[in-house]
Amino acid sequence: MKFQEQRNSDMQDLATRLQGQRTAMLTLRDPGGLLAARPLTPLEMDAQGALWFMVSRASMAAHFVAGDQAANLAFTDESKSLYVSIAGTARLVDDMSRKVALWTTLARPWFSGAEDPDLVLLCVQPRHAEIWDGPDSAVMRALAMATSVAAGRPIGLGEHAAVNLDRTLPLQRSDAHPDQPASPRPAT
Repeated sequence: MKFQEQRNSDMQDLATRLQGQRTAMLTLRDPGGLLAARPLTPLEMDAQGALWFMVSRASMAAHFVAGDQAANLAFTDESKSLYVSIAGTARLVDDMSRKVALWTTLARPWFSGAEDPDLVLLCVQPRHAEIWDGPDSAVMRALAMATSVAAGRPIGLGEHAAVNLDRTLPLQRSDAHPDQPASPRPAT
């Protein structure tokens, strides 16, 4: 994935954590109202923080009959104990110059080229992100888990951060278990 310089430190922190991510699980509501997820390859995080993907017009059009859709992107790197969830708004974009700029030969199994009539871009504009970042080392994760079990509370299991990307509030951090919400920080 290509990364453009981000507009603020929160967006830059998110971009840094997404470095090396090759797959995102995109979740949208299907036409029947059920949540449906699919893996996609992120191509770019632009200067506004939007994440760009190539998708099939035929498979995605039904999701966008009513226009832009609420979406969630999930990224995971179990080897680094890193988990990222991004909530935002998704829209289809049919811009030939953008398709050409984002084109990669790795898309050739699905599309004949940037001019393929079935190719449309999916743009997800993040509004909120949550990040769970634990110890990189499997040994450290095991030690932290053992210590936490013995103490009966999370110790050293990692950090949870939430950022409201609409208002660019500061990251909220806690030394929390991945399922435990972060404690809100007082406004400064």
